[in-house]
Amino acid sequence: MTDQYQAFAKSPIGKFVIKNLGLPAPTFLDRFDSATPVVKGAVLVGAAPAGTLSGAISQVLANIHANSYAGNNVELQQVAATQGLKLNAFNDGDRESKFKAVVFDASGIQNSEQLKELYNFFNPVARQILASGRVIVVGTTPETAKTVKQAIAQRALEGFVKSVGKEFKKGIAAQLVYVDEGAEANLESTLRFALSPRSAYVSGQVIRVSKADVIDVDWVKPLAGKTAVVTGASRGIGEAIAHVLSRDGAHVICLDVPQQQADLDRVASEIGGSTLAIDITAADAGQKIKEAAVAQGGVDIIVHNAGITRDKTLANMKPELWDLVININLSAIERVNDYLLEHDGLNANGRIICVSSISGIAGNLGQTNYAASKAGVIGVVKFTAPILKNGITINAVAPGFIETQMTAAIPFAIREAGRRMNSMSQGGLPVDVAETIALFASTASTGLNGNVVRVCGQSLLGA
Repeated sequence: MTDQYQAFAKSPIGKFVIKNLGLPAPTFLDRFDSATPVVKGAVLVGAAPAGTLSGAISQVLANIHANSYAGNNVELQQVAATQGLKLNAFNDGDRESKFKAVVFDASGIQNSEQLKELYNFFNPVARQILASGRVIVVGTTPETAKTVKQAIAQRALEGFVKSVGKEFKKGIAAQLVYVDEGAEANLESTLRFALSPRSAYVSGQVIRVSKADVIDVDWVKPLAGKTAVVTGASRGIGEAIAHVLSRDGAHVICLDVPQQQADLDRVASEIGGSTLAIDITAADAGQKIKEAAVAQGGVDIIVHNAGITRDKTLANMKPELWDLVININLSAIERVNDYLLEHDGLNANGRIICVSSISGIAGNLGQTNYAASKAGVIGVVKFTAPILKNGITINAVAPGFIETQMTAAIPFAIREAGRRMNSMSQGGLPVDVAETIALFASTASTGLNGNVVRVCGQSLLGA
């Protein structure tokens, strides 16, 4: 659905009205285009003293041929040089240069006093980040810190990054990436995503990277040779997911209920995929998914996207509405996962990706059934991740206000509130959810397991 307010905000009269009334002025967000580089502009790099992740960051920037700059930091320049990255000079006091991305290695911060390194680096350049820019802070996982002081300081990074995401405006997204000890080589897929327009509607998020096998991929087609199953693929977010995974090289099996066969056929035809028309809540759904993928070499990726809403306040909710939502949104995921994991239904290095919701994080009026189901999806991720073997991972995305047929039916005032109550001052697009799912689906994302990333423009709900 078209955001008429956003279009109005860019008109001459709209700019005048918005400026004088202090209304939000949403920026048109850059989104992924395969014909453009990962970062369309200069990248400024910084680091606290004794950082341990500058080498890994520099390697990624070298791999994507980023036009990279740094200030007078000899230690950082030396580390970058060993990775084949030339850091151009950025002089202190330069207030004219503009940057599309700013990346800071905070892993060297050992105590609260050293958090001043964040201020020293970001304060002078806060106004020099371009629209739809990126701020990325990379730190060490607090739970694995060697001292309590280090753990406290690293945990403090989260408050800093989330505040930056709300302050910088102009469609600038801010992310925090925690890297486990020994997981430096697993950073690349996450850093590429966070730097690129793929993360247009993801901001204020924490992504955790753990140590795992490193698998080389073709970054143009990272899912080449893989088979993905997408539930609820006939329209909306599911359709976008199918298109993005296909774009990245996967054969996509589009799954939905038999009543959606016509739309399933359309989507599958557009991407050269195949269809599976079944009821995902059926007891044999997992078996049918496994059997459908045999001809394609088995299931490499399953995206649990299918879901429904049946909104009523708890006092007015009929038991059948409660049961229906819980069964489709949560119990079906549990049953399918159990079958695939117990019957070798996922290939080695398989990917399970679930779609939760910010309602599952913050709750919502009239959605006790839906919020419970989506909070349960987060539980599926958190409690399944530690027991997975054979390189299989599980992660989730939690969308906020996404422009779909469902949100188009929301009453105007509520719809506008949903659009504006986030740091981007606009709704997201189905492709924004799909791009984040593609991050977790990537063969290179072996170090991502147990993450829940909100695709909500840093919504004020549950922040």
